[in-house]
Amino acid sequence: MLKILFTKEEIEGAVKRLASLIGADYDMEKIIFICLLKGSFVFASDLIRKIKNPVEIDFMRVASYGSGTTTTGNVVIMKDIEVDISGKHVIIIEDIIDTGLTLKKIKDILEERRPKSLKICALLDKRARRKVPVEGDYVGFTIEDGFVVGYGIDYAEEYRNLPYICVLEGERV
Repeated sequence: MLKILFTKEEIEGAVKRLASLIGADYDMEKIIFICLLKGSFVFASDLIRKIKNPVEIDFMRVASYGSGTTTTGNVVIMKDIEVDISGKHVIIIEDIIDTGLTLKKIKDILEERRPKSLKICALLDKRARRKVPVEGDYVGFTIEDGFVVGYGIDYAEEYRNLPYICVLEGERV
């Protein structure tokens, strides 16, 4: 059973707020968004449609969870970006910052490609499980420990289609 943590309306409000903050920071400069698949695709889609700046989007697919509820710690890049980010403003779009292991590896890889700026936009930030120091520059919600699903976030490829974010019953949030 699932318990609703953030409603569709609360998520829409957070996405609008994040888009406004990003727009203000970049003053109509072009931004390349790197969407981390699969979990952030719904968030990325809603976010970039609210951005007024010129945008480009590319995708990375990474895996660290498999079919469980905790990270394996082994980050595998299954699809890399195709766009040249050298000298450009880049924002990584992530569904949730959890242990930070995945995001740290991706950020290190992208920094080697010498973007003009590199920031992180995450829908959720779960600080209780952080193993490495990674901070979101733009964060929708901060949550306590607990396994969440919905709005693109899955458990064993299920629940991505929910329009809200839930915590799996029996998990703490």
